[in-house]
Amino acid sequence: MADREYGSFVDWDKMGDLAQSSSPSKLDCKDLRELKQLARQGYWARNHGLRAQVYQQLIKAIPCRTVTPDAEVYRDIVGKVVGKRAPASLPMPEFVDDSPVPAYCLNAEGVGATRKIVACVASQFPDISYCPALPSMVALLLHFSQDEAECFEKVSRILACNEPGRRLLDQTFLAYESSCMTFGDLANKYCTSVHKLLVAATGQDVLEVYSDWMRWVFGDLPLPHAARVLDVFLVEGYKILFRVALALLKFFHKLRSGQPQESSNVRGDMRTFVQGLGSCVTPEKLLEKAFSLRLFSRKEIRLLQLANEKSLQQKGITVKQKRQNVHLAVNATDFQSAIVSAKEMRDIWSWVPERFALCLPQLLFTTADHGCSLNRFYSHSEGYEPTLLLIRTTEGEVCGAFLSTDWEERKRGGNKLSFFGTGECFVFRLKPEMERYEWVVIRHPELCSAVPPQDSDTPEDTAAPPQPSERLEDPNTLPAAEPGSDPAARLSPFLATRHFNLNTTNCSMFMAGSHDSIIVGGGGGNALYIDAELNHGRTARCSTFDNQPLCAEAFQIALLEVWAFQDAMAS
Repeated sequence: MADREYGSFVDWDKMGDLAQSSSPSKLDCKDLRELKQLARQGYWARNHGLRAQVYQQLIKAIPCRTVTPDAEVYRDIVGKVVGKRAPASLPMPEFVDDSPVPAYCLNAEGVGATRKIVACVASQFPDISYCPALPSMVALLLHFSQDEAECFEKVSRILACNEPGRRLLDQTFLAYESSCMTFGDLANKYCTSVHKLLVAATGQDVLEVYSDWMRWVFGDLPLPHAARVLDVFLVEGYKILFRVALALLKFFHKLRSGQPQESSNVRGDMRTFVQGLGSCVTPEKLLEKAFSLRLFSRKEIRLLQLANEKSLQQKGITVKQKRQNVHLAVNATDFQSAIVSAKEMRDIWSWVPERFALCLPQLLFTTADHGCSLNRFYSHSEGYEPTLLLIRTTEGEVCGAFLSTDWEERKRGGNKLSFFGTGECFVFRLKPEMERYEWVVIRHPELCSAVPPQDSDTPEDTAAPPQPSERLEDPNTLPAAEPGSDPAARLSPFLATRHFNLNTTNCSMFMAGSHDSIIVGGGGGNALYIDAELNHGRTARCSTFDNQPLCAEAFQIALLEVWAFQDAMAS
């Protein structure tokens, strides 16, 4: 039986295997890399008392604000905060957004203690405006605390963490919503099949499903799985939560494949699946799947989150409000394109980064109205970022590209044709069949040299200084444009090539333009090459996107359109 010194709030009859304590019973390790390995291996997961001691050690080591409430503060304030009310009747603060106290095998005293601790946290952290994960975190840590005061101190240290670049629990709606958008972006890139399933299975906004991602991990997961996630989270931080949620998506898709997709409540189905995960996936299998994913570095994920936060701030979305359905962004009544239908545009919209998914499509240029002139193409497209290029050939084939960067950037290369853009660019074809091709580094991170980054100690996280560029005449091996020195205060773009120690420049050729052509994708060929008359083009496999030809390799353009992403909040 587990050490009862920790766990006075636990219903031991419901704990199953977690009630058993086996060796080892002590841990003498302070090296972060070794701790990381031990956490992943579940070294302290087999001993309740050891787990409690390790949690205490890890949380004590979190750098915090100078004035952080501790156990003594809790003992001083709990009587005033709770008063004569029964703990079970204590209302939860508004910032938990109706998140219930998860069972987690707590006894009645444990459920009441969770409510008391959350209420005291609310009184000591008035700056918290949105934190739905808090009840789950408190309930989990109660398992491994000697009393309420100790649990309160642990939670306070997690909330008061002030280490630069370290993220533990989101405490504002802006941070939470941007994390949901970031998870949606990661799911779009790393769980393509299930993302497509979610888009097709229901008419609801897929971000509605993804908005529960944190609740899947802290709230819906069974206790044995949640505790194993917490083991690693306290060592490695926020990124593990993305990993676990993506793994849950993959298991959901695997177990649902081949079954009829008739449910109109995919959001509820996903949560039900996670709650019942113990019947089909062990905690170790869940973590094994999570760590098999080769994600972006912490730096890149942080940049993506910052970009999403900036987008929300620009839209004025900083407090909770009714979510706008993404399908309204491409309204069948108002949308008019001579190349794609509203449904096809919605399919494309489901591929774009989440911070643009609620924008409205705005037609900037069409050869039908503006003529076949590259100069007019540039004059109508410059000043907009990102843009969407659509092409219909004379054979009826439809293809295009999502282009992350303003075409005006081409001027930085002077008279030399130079590539620019970021790894968010992608190319696609719609007819005769639909296929998207993303930056090859997303699928093959081994193309980056394994140079340890300065902001992370995880071996897989790779980032590097800018690469020196070479000037070459072959348009298939053009250099990436040097980053300008003037926008130092500007947000560093997500997936900028200068963040990666690429083994070759051939896989970072996103977009280029001159007075006589535009090019998308390079290295061994061009995904798209279009002449100055916007009349003829070529397509071939290229190293940057590792794509198949998007249509006939030499084609004639029947119609070309350029679309921008108009802020729906401003329209």
